[in-house]
Amino acid sequence: MKALYCQQNSPGEEMTFVFQEREDLPPTRDNDVKVQVRACALSWIDTKLLSEIKLEKELLPVGREISGVVLEGVGRKVTFFQPDDEVVGILPLDSEESGLCEVILVHEHYLVRKPEKVCWVEAAGTVRDGVRAYTALHYLSQVSPGKTVLVMDGASPFGTIAIQLAQHRGAKVISTAYSLEDKQYLERLRPPVEGIRQPLVARVIDVSNGKIDVAESCLEETGGLGVDIVLDAGVKLYSAEDESTSKSQFLPHKHDIITLLGVGGHWITTEKNLQLDPPDSRSLFLKGATVSFLNDEIWNLSNIQQGKYLSILEDIMEKLSSSIFRPQLDEPIPLYEAKVSMEIVQKNQARKRQVIQF
Repeated sequence: MKALYCQQNSPGEEMTFVFQEREDLPPTRDNDVKVQVRACALSWIDTKLLSEIKLEKELLPVGREISGVVLEGVGRKVTFFQPDDEVVGILPLDSEESGLCEVILVHEHYLVRKPEKVCWVEAAGTVRDGVRAYTALHYLSQVSPGKTVLVMDGASPFGTIAIQLAQHRGAKVISTAYSLEDKQYLERLRPPVEGIRQPLVARVIDVSNGKIDVAESCLEETGGLGVDIVLDAGVKLYSAEDESTSKSQFLPHKHDIITLLGVGGHWITTEKNLQLDPPDSRSLFLKGATVSFLNDEIWNLSNIQQGKYLSILEDIMEKLSSSIFRPQLDEPIPLYEAKVSMEIVQKNQARKRQVIQF
């Protein structure tokens, strides 16, 4: 069997992705489930994080969000699954398995059952963004009816799921759009209930021309009160920051986010290197606001109960089955194109979630 791996010979060097012939599967451990992979979503690989937690190696397996069918030969202590069960899950950071392989071994505690009416591609393509949205809106903040949530770059795969989860919980959603196409997509989003024509997004702020002030628009929409929860997609740290990339010119300055936060607001940031000056901290203090970091791998890096994590995965599948979640996916990609697709993902050039279908 072939599997996809990434190779980085030295720090700073561009990654290369290679298919490698792998030997037969290792012996099945007590809690291992043998899975025939039907779909695998592609996500950006954080090599710096892997280096920091001592998981870097010459060949890193690619593809962690998988859906598939349980095969014969499960471990003797497996209690949750049996052959022919349809499953979905995210492989752990330290997994030796590449999700881009026909058959893999997975510990049963990283899998949940896939609802029958959910297709393989949607299951694999939604699970990571679903976990991120739940982490941001349920564990780092407490979204609830009546709250106002600002989702930056709402037309991204993560932004789309976050909007749908926030609206389902009764929150009012504001979102930014990076292009006319994104704006039209967000304006078309509707709840899955027939007869309800009210859009999911109360206000779409088009920042593509650089003329719209996000903070001013949010304060206007909330009657000057500010928003309760902000999910950013990156921020500008300095006024003179280089804006050579198309994405950076759309990012708000950190001062803008602090300005638009309401009293007791929560700022959930994806900016790993966020720096707050004393005046920034003072402004947050006066508002009683908080800043939390959205780390994709928090469930891998902490001792949070595994049962809680599995309940999140199950809830994501339930919402996918009932059409509350409708992911932003590209057309399914055949396995032979996985290498090229992964290069695009690693360069952050994919606007929709890329999923390999077997």
